[in-house]
Amino acid sequence: KNNNDNAGSHYKKHQQPRPAFPDRVIITAGMPYGNKNLHFGHIAGVFVPADVFARFMRDRIGKENVIFISGTDCYGSPIVEYYNQLIKKGEFEGSISEFVSMNHENQKKALAAYNIDLNYYGASSIGRSAEIHKEMSAYFFNTLYNNGQFESLSTEQFFDPKLEVFLNGRQVTGVCPVVDCASEQGYADECSLGHQYFPKDLIDPRSTLTGEKPEMREVKNWYFKLPEYKEAIEQWVELQSHIPGSRDYVIKYIREFLSPPVVHIKKKFVESLESIRSTLPAHTLTEKKNESVYLTFNTLEAREKACLLLSHQDIQFRTGKTLVPFRLTGNIEWGVPVPACEGVQDLTFWVWPESLWAPISFTSAYLEQKGLPKEAWKEWWTSQNNKIYQFIGEDNIYFYGIAEMGMFMGMQGTPCSPVPPQGELQLPELIVNNHILFLNIKASSSGKIKPPMAMELLDYYTSDQLRTHFISLGLSLRSVSFQPKPLDPDAGEKAGDPVMKEGNLLCKVFNRAIRSCFYTLQEFYNGILPDKEISPEIIEEAREVVIQFERFMFEHKFHVAMAKIDKYIRGVNKYWSKNMQILQETNDDELRKQTLVDTFYMVKIAGVLMHPIAPTGTELLREYLNIGEEFWSWDHIFDPITSFIKDSSTHRFKFLEPREDFFEKHPYQIEQFTE
Repeated sequence: KNNNDNAGSHYKKHQQPRPAFPDRVIITAGMPYGNKNLHFGHIAGVFVPADVFARFMRDRIGKENVIFISGTDCYGSPIVEYYNQLIKKGEFEGSISEFVSMNHENQKKALAAYNIDLNYYGASSIGRSAEIHKEMSAYFFNTLYNNGQFESLSTEQFFDPKLEVFLNGRQVTGVCPVVDCASEQGYADECSLGHQYFPKDLIDPRSTLTGEKPEMREVKNWYFKLPEYKEAIEQWVELQSHIPGSRDYVIKYIREFLSPPVVHIKKKFVESLESIRSTLPAHTLTEKKNESVYLTFNTLEAREKACLLLSHQDIQFRTGKTLVPFRLTGNIEWGVPVPACEGVQDLTFWVWPESLWAPISFTSAYLEQKGLPKEAWKEWWTSQNNKIYQFIGEDNIYFYGIAEMGMFMGMQGTPCSPVPPQGELQLPELIVNNHILFLNIKASSSGKIKPPMAMELLDYYTSDQLRTHFISLGLSLRSVSFQPKPLDPDAGEKAGDPVMKEGNLLCKVFNRAIRSCFYTLQEFYNGILPDKEISPEIIEEAREVVIQFERFMFEHKFHVAMAKIDKYIRGVNKYWSKNMQILQETNDDELRKQTLVDTFYMVKIAGVLMHPIAPTGTELLREYLNIGEEFWSWDHIFDPITSFIKDSSTHRFKFLEPREDFFEKHPYQIEQFTE
């Protein structure tokens, strides 16, 4: 569905066709853990880009055709671990459920403060969304089980003999066994960068409870047969690589895990390796430059057998990236219960699998809230005419780009397709951002350098200023440093504030253009827009910027779209200033009318394009124009302001008082300027 009919004639002269938009879209933002409030990385790296895109799509295809959802990820060992630490220190009183609920409410307040306009912000352990999520989890488990996609494996789990307890994922730390991994921390079966491995492969494991080296004891869990989806995921990745705006580093990352099973061995162990090579499963040996050799096996089982033999000979090795069975369950009590099956009971879902289908649970909860039937979520998630966009950080590519795609295809049964047919669960498109650094350092809640909290930044900047700055950073290309002057101890007194480059575009440049229009209209024409045609060159310029903006938003190149608006807004001021200089000499009323009509049209175009990015100020613009929400609709993107007015000869814009701002400066900025 193009939704281009009303403006189609404006595009005939342009060779590149406008993007074809889906009928309806679901947009999800990665779920923050329920053990903390939101820091700036959550907002800048995920929620602002997702919200900007959701607002754009509401304007573009109609808000009734967009659902924007996220929620608190309430379960998992990191939450349990942090909660226990707070209880031990006496810093929190109450149940873990109360602890998560407190954080959930704080997250909602932070999102509201940044104007993140979610249709639904759920929580996997709270209220109705928790009940639906429990049902959805059982639905996924039973469907995948009935499709033959699970295997029950007896694996070894870490056990602390000193305390006589099994250890959950975050109660064990060590070094990730995946070769070339740069993660700060390895946990029981995944590292901080999301690499998956068997617990027994973790290097130098230690119990976080006692500091002792834990033992390995056997437990039984359910695993999804992820290696069987290698070919299907390869096909899906190939399709993704041809989508306009697909991010190369995401494709590259996923393809690395589609490599055959490999073991890397340092050259100092090569002599020992040669003595046992004949006992290893069939493999090929490849030498790396002066560093190591690696053995490539046909199957994961063959590699695991080889790892066992290498361990018995004290030959040190590290495994390469490859697909391994994806663990679904665990024995941590704080979790979504798993249906009892084949005598395996009293298990809970590991937090990652159930968080992958949580957006579906929240969609169902939202639609139920609107009075729709229980299965209404399927109309959104299983239609080929719809589209699902998932905004995530780069640390989570493995789960969303590999495990999720495998499981979602597994819901089809056998055979499965990377292009699901109508009625089957559709595969989302991933919009992945790189890390946003803080003062050139990677900050994280669990690391040495703590990131500033999201609410803290609002002590210095408005939400519109921060949103505009974050969207301009280009996190789709690379990691970028966030360097707010008020929080930078090395910033000199006369140093500029990088955040205010975009802040000044709003508070100075765009503000000046809008105010000039209103004050001139009030002074000369009693607040009523003159009846005059817009200059053809002004319309043509608007057409060009709209075409480019739409294309860049469609391809999720938000920073490029922002750059186009920046240039356009600055051009509005230049046009106004040039004509005002002429008017000072001529006082030509016809030129004044033409300038006013043209500039109001440019302000209208800039306002509609900026609406998803800076909603507070642009909504104020609409209010002062005395026009309804149809002003934002892209069905009327090229229409003049008068097309929204019943009687342009009597329609009066709201009176703008002296020194009123559409994009206000933060009080802190005013104080700094006064000082």
